[in-house]
Amino acid sequence: MMNQDTICAIATAEGGAIGTIRVSGDNAIAITSNIFRPLKSGKVLETQSAYSLTFGRIYKDEEVIDEVLVSLFRNPHSYTGEDATEITCHGSSYILQQVMQLLIANGCRLAQPGEFTQRAFLNGKMDLSQAEAVADLIASTSAATHRLAMSQMRGGFSRQLTDLRNKLLHFTSMIELELDFSEEDVEFADRTALEALANEIESVISRLVHSFSVGNAIKSGVPVAIIGETNAGKSTLLNLLLNEEKAIVSDIHGTTRDVIEDTINLGGVTFRFIDTAGIRETTDTIESLGIERTFQKLDQAEIVLWMIDATDALVQVGQLSEQILPRCEGKHLILVCNKMDLISEDQKSILMTNLQAILVKQFATGSLDLVFISAKTREHTAELEKRIIAAAHLPTVSPNDVIVTNIRHYEALNRALDAIHRVQQGLDLQISGDFLSQDIRECIFHLSDIAGEVTNDMVLQNIFEHFCIGK
Repeated sequence: MMNQDTICAIATAEGGAIGTIRVSGDNAIAITSNIFRPLKSGKVLETQSAYSLTFGRIYKDEEVIDEVLVSLFRNPHSYTGEDATEITCHGSSYILQQVMQLLIANGCRLAQPGEFTQRAFLNGKMDLSQAEAVADLIASTSAATHRLAMSQMRGGFSRQLTDLRNKLLHFTSMIELELDFSEEDVEFADRTALEALANEIESVISRLVHSFSVGNAIKSGVPVAIIGETNAGKSTLLNLLLNEEKAIVSDIHGTTRDVIEDTINLGGVTFRFIDTAGIRETTDTIESLGIERTFQKLDQAEIVLWMIDATDALVQVGQLSEQILPRCEGKHLILVCNKMDLISEDQKSILMTNLQAILVKQFATGSLDLVFISAKTREHTAELEKRIIAAAHLPTVSPNDVIVTNIRHYEALNRALDAIHRVQQGLDLQISGDFLSQDIRECIFHLSDIAGEVTNDMVLQNIFEHFCIGK
C-alpha cells in the first residue's frame, strides 16, 4: 500500500491568523527548499539539522509570497516516519493556496484524507487502533471523549491486547509442538495452565466487550427518546434543552412527522435527544411512517422521556401504557407531566399519587422517575435535567481506563470471545490439540485485527478516508 509520492496538505482550519502546510515523503525537504529561501542563516534546508526551525521567504520566481517558518523533521523521527517539513505562514487562503500550488508544481501530490496518519501506521509509528484514536481525538467534544481518545492513542488498549496475544501464541506453539511428537505421546502444553489462561482471557475480553455500551454512549451520546401523544410538548422540550428552535412547535396535531435528533452536553455527559412523531391513531401515510420510526427509536434508547399533558394525564397513560411500557423494560423511564402551569397543586398531588400507583403496578423492570414541568414557562426543567444526568449512570473515566468506543474493535472482540469460548469448551471435552490450536489461532487473528496486523487494504481504505485532509 505504501506510496512513494511526496504529499502535501493544509493542516489548519480556514480563517485563522496562522496557517500550516505539511509536507511528507522522500523529497519533502528538497521540494520545500526549492521554493524557500532562508533570510538569516543562508543555509539551505538540506543542510539543516532535524528539529530545526528556519525563518525565511516563499518565492514564486522572484515574487515574495510570504515570510514563513519552516520546521524540519528527518526520518524516522517524524509523525509519518518519513522526511517531513511544516510551513507556517499567514492564514490567508490566497497565501496558503499559492504555497500549495508551488509545492505541487515542484513535485508534490495533494494528500488524501488521513494519508499522513496512514503513512504513520504503515511505517510502524503507531498501530491501527492508535491511528483510529487520532480521528477520535480530533472529533472529541467533551472531557470524557478526549480522555478515552488520549488513552487509546497512548497505546493502553494495544498493550493489553498484545499481552493477551503473546500468551496465546506461547500456548499454541506448545500445542503444535506436541503434534510434531504425536507418536511419542508427550505433552508440552500444561492443560491446567491453558484452562486458567483461557479463563483469564475470556474475562478480559468480556469486560472489554461490555465496556462498549459505556464507550459508545460517551462517544456518540446517551440516546434519549422523547415520546408521547401529539401536542404533549415534545418539540417544545427539545427546543428548550437544545436552547434553539430545532423543531417546529404548533397547536396542530401531527406537526412532527419524522425523527429530529441533536446532541447536547449536560453535566459533562453528552446526550443525543431524539424528538419523535406523536403517537396516535391516524390514516395519514406519512404520519404513520413517523410513528413507526418513533417505536424504532424507543427500542434503541437507553433513557425514555414519556411526555404527557398534565391536564389529561390519566387518560393518556391509560391509552398508551400497553404500547409503551413493555418497550421500556430494562430502560430508565422518566414520565414527564408537562403543562403543570395549567393545573393546581391539589390536582398535581392527586395526579402524582394515581400515576405512581399505575406505573409501579405495570412497569416490572427498569428504573422509573416522575417529574412535573412546564416546558412553556421553564418551570422545574432544571430538575428534569438532573434526573436525566442521574439516569445516564456513566462511570467516571480515568486516563488509564481501557474502554471500547469503536464498532470495528467491538465486532473483532466479539469474534475473539466466540473463539476463546470454543477453546474453553474444547478443554472441558478434552479434544485433541489440533482443534484447540485452530480455535486459539482464530482468537489471536481477531485480536491482531484490532491492531492492524492482519487488516486488509479495503478495511484500511475505509478507516482513513473518514479522516480530515492534512491528518
